[in-house]
Amino acid sequence: MAQISLAALNAADRADFVAALSNVVEYSPWIAEKLAEQRPFAGINQLHAALMAAIQGADPDVQLALIRAHPDLANKTQRAAGLTAESTGEQNSAGLDRLSDAEYVAFERINTAYRDKFGFPYIVCVRRHTRDSILRDFETRVRNIAKTETRRATEEIGRISALRLDQLVAADDRLKVHGRLSTHVLDNHIGKPAPGIAVELVELAHLGESRVIARAVTNADGRTDQPLIGGRPLPIGRYELKFSVGKYYAERGVAMSDPPFLDEIPLHFAISEPEGHYHVPLLVTPWSYSTYRGS
Repeated sequence: MAQISLAALNAADRADFVAALSNVVEYSPWIAEKLAEQRPFAGINQLHAALMAAIQGADPDVQLALIRAHPDLANKTQRAAGLTAESTGEQNSAGLDRLSDAEYVAFERINTAYRDKFGFPYIVCVRRHTRDSILRDFETRVRNIAKTETRRATEEIGRISALRLDQLVAADDRLKVHGRLSTHVLDNHIGKPAPGIAVELVELAHLGESRVIARAVTNADGRTDQPLIGGRPLPIGRYELKFSVGKYYAERGVAMSDPPFLDEIPLHFAISEPEGHYHVPLLVTPWSYSTYRGS
């Protein structure tokens, strides 16, 4: 997606401004029309604050229509009829386009229960979640009262719109919408970083298949060249980091048993802060390992 500068948005005519921001909030160009009247914006944070003020200042029936404009999650019929490009990309990022049969049943059940109770769709910023955490959030929120869920839906629309603005608008300031997951390997056998270790990050799933999120090899500093997850929120959920240490020690001529005592090391951990920094290192010898949450 090509970005447009905030300066260009401030200078654009009204029609072009509204067209550029029309899908920042799902099927609600009236918000962009309100924002067009408030230019110029000094930064993207000010732009997003104005967007949220427009939503929160709207009449209750307008707010309800805004919430109802959003699609259900993982709804086969709605996907076949066509979602916005933004919604499609967001749902696909969480794997909602490739659910197991058990996951589809779970999503259909909770979608129906939520709509029956509140009369509007369950809204969540899916880029901050895994499939498992969406279902857990569903189960928690369906027990709320309607007033609480109207507020929660507005908050989630705010998170969705912030991520869409971050992708669309280039500005000197940044919205706090990204997290980072990184790792490094320290060879405690020699007291140095461990280069050349294959690393695999897996998103664990309760009802469906676990999926590989990233693969990398440690560099001369024992780190991966890029974060395992970066430039986006860290999806809430459970993960496994796999480190192939057996091959690393074999290539360095370290005497080991056959088969080696440690070959592939799995580290299980969880993420609960989508905009946080998680550093999950491995400290390893041919016979032992440890980890911690670093920074």
